[in-house]
Amino acid sequence: MLSISEFSQMCHLSPQALRFYHAEGLLVPAGIDERTGHRSYAFDQVERAMLITLLRDTGMSVKLVRRALDEPDQAVALLDRHSDEVDRQRRAQAEAITAARAVFEAQPEPQLRHVPATTVVGRLVSGTPLGRDAQEWDRAEDILLAAATELVTTVTQAGVTCLGGPWRTLALETQEQDRKVLDGVGPFWIVKVAVAGTSETLPSLPADLIVQTCDAHEELSILMPGRNTMAKYCTVVLRLLDAPPLDGDRFVNLARLRQEVRPDGVLSSAPVERRPA
Repeated sequence: MLSISEFSQMCHLSPQALRFYHAEGLLVPAGIDERTGHRSYAFDQVERAMLITLLRDTGMSVKLVRRALDEPDQAVALLDRHSDEVDRQRRAQAEAITAARAVFEAQPEPQLRHVPATTVVGRLVSGTPLGRDAQEWDRAEDILLAAATELVTTVTQAGVTCLGGPWRTLALETQEQDRKVLDGVGPFWIVKVAVAGTSETLPSLPADLIVQTCDAHEELSILMPGRNTMAKYCTVVLRLLDAPPLDGDRFVNLARLRQEVRPDGVLSSAPVERRPA
């Protein structure tokens, strides 16, 4: 029999690791002195210690390691699934690093820009959750991205030319929309795209599409790198609120904030309007 110290040196596992594996049921000592509590190991347990080390070095959880050891015929399949998960995590980390670097390098600040008069086609988006947690927010993002893509496809198939990419804005444009949003019923969002032509010259479009004429105006815009999150959305709102004061009686109408998802990030823009007399 080998003492825990001897077994530790033989397997290159610390005594703390051996005690942890014992507690988790992965590597139970061959014997335990009832009086002193000292653990001892058999030489043939070296192989199991070696397998545990191999699997743990891959980043596998104790739970998966236990299953791989208890079901050796499933070990390769478990390793394959673990490898896929590791690749997914690496991609997610790489994206996060890129986004973090972009935010710190760009130091996004609001910019004032002119928007010419244009015709806009929109559609209410049903079924988006409120985004109360990260999972809900991501699900809403997926729904909005799909709805924006579908809107562009529908408009294009009708023979209408889209001018730039689609965007989304909160459904607060009518009293009915406003009431449904405040009641938590929804729809909460509208997806839109600028198009060539006017409401009079556009061909027939599906009845659920909304055609609007938008006058020329100024917007305060900010590009936030990376994917959209609730924290980034709130940060954009804060930076637009903290932007240098506008002259005269003009203000930034954050209730009409719109977001355009781009390959390099999300462009958020709010119109500059004059306060009512």
